[in-house]
Amino acid sequence: MGAVTDDEVIRKRLLIDGDGAGDDRRINLLVKSFIKWCHSGSQEEGYSQYQRMLSTLSQCEFSMGKTLLVYDMNLREMENYEKIYKEIECSIAGAHEKIAECKKQILQAKRIRKNRQEYDALAKVIQHHPDRHETLKELEALGKELEHLSHIKESVEDKLELRRKQFHVLLSTIHELQQTLENDEKLSEVEEAQEASMETDPKP
Repeated sequence: MGAVTDDEVIRKRLLIDGDGAGDDRRINLLVKSFIKWCHSGSQEEGYSQYQRMLSTLSQCEFSMGKTLLVYDMNLREMENYEKIYKEIECSIAGAHEKIAECKKQILQAKRIRKNRQEYDALAKVIQHHPDRHETLKELEALGKELEHLSHIKESVEDKLELRRKQFHVLLSTIHELQQTLENDEKLSEVEEAQEASMETDPKP
């Protein structure tokens, strides 16, 4: 609703009452009383009009004082409203800051919750595996067993090398023996041939 001007107020009051209303009415009454006082015939009538003007002036002064008080009160109310408006603006700005901070805290809480869920999942996976101490003990035992197997391998390889050499010597001995037997067989054949030739040749 727009502000109502003084002319509109005066026009409205004049339409309601030809003499006006409120302060306008009192001023009109004061003017009429002053005119009557000027044209009063007797002293009593003049005194009565004078008292009436004083009463009207008192009412006007009272109304003016009341209006000033209302005006001052309105000014203080406007200042108070401006102060309240500024406080409300500050409260709204603070509320926006709190909302933004709460949003950050919510995001951080979501990240923390997600991390905790991932940690719980990893913890469940880790629980299915042996702990570090037992794993190290098993690794140490496997290392010792591997070292023992390495020694066994070296020992077996040494034995195999020895057997290979012995087998090579055996093969060489067999080969030599075979040669010896073949030579002996050839000698036997030669001797038998000589004996046979001697028997067939005539004596001189």
